[in-house]
Amino acid sequence: MSNADVVGFGALNLDIIYHVDEIAKHDEESYIKSKNISCGGSAANTIVGLSNLGIKTSYIGKIADDDDGEILKMNLIRKGVYLNNLIYADIGNSGKVMGFVDEQGNRALYVDSGVNDEINISQINVQEIINSKIIHYTSFVGNSINGQIDLIDHLPKDMILSFDPGMIYVKKGFSTIEKILDRTNILLINEKELKILLKPILNDKSNFKDMAKYLHDEGIENVIVKRGEKGVYGIKKDYEVEISPNKVVTIDTTAAGDSFNAGFLYSCLNSYSFEKSCIIANWVASTSVTSIGTSRFPNLSQLKEFESCKFD
Repeated sequence: MSNADVVGFGALNLDIIYHVDEIAKHDEESYIKSKNISCGGSAANTIVGLSNLGIKTSYIGKIADDDDGEILKMNLIRKGVYLNNLIYADIGNSGKVMGFVDEQGNRALYVDSGVNDEINISQINVQEIINSKIIHYTSFVGNSINGQIDLIDHLPKDMILSFDPGMIYVKKGFSTIEKILDRTNILLINEKELKILLKPILNDKSNFKDMAKYLHDEGIENVIVKRGEKGVYGIKKDYEVEISPNKVVTIDTTAAGDSFNAGFLYSCLNSYSFEKSCIIANWVASTSVTSIGTSRFPNLSQLKEFESCKFD
């Protein structure tokens, strides 16, 4: 089996998405309009997005011997993701996420992590990973973060580590993910997560640009701040870019950040400029939110058409 260009490392979940009138708060009620079931997990979504764009991919994740695990495995197979790094559990349940999405595309998620939280370094075949170009980390609810931290010591120095910490990891605090951040080459983070991560370190008056520059000065070469409907900000080698949002009708933002990551990592593998990488990632994300889940992730021919119109 040939080596994957990008290896994902994160939770594998079956996403059960309920489309609701509005997201109920404490002591409120809402109603369900429809339901959609799909395969998810932040890193898995990014890996599937990259596979759609013709990139060779593999995945470090764990599933149980149950129906949900079989669905998750078959989805990776259909999407062309190599299974050489998939881990199988004899007992327990595969991960699930229950999501609620309102008419504006806002969401609330509830996670049942299952066997996702049982990955340790002894279960990872390091030799299957070390010849890849990029490894992409996303969050786990529980102890599998220790497997990610332990794997860092085995990664070649020239391997790019891409990191999207998500809300789960930023809420754990800077010190918990500091070793991952120290090794990170590409940080992909949204504005709200960035502020939660650095608020205890920087003063409350620091804006997202100051925070991004702080992480850049601390040694992260590429810091990209995903700002949703406000666009994208990024800094690399003291070179700053700001990309305006694409105007689209938003249906579901569930995997928008993950699809953005796929577009950015695709661009890195093709040695595009930092600005072009952010533009492409922004377009991939804006395309993905126009339908439910990952069904609108673009393929390579669609991306090439966009590149031809935008850059030629």
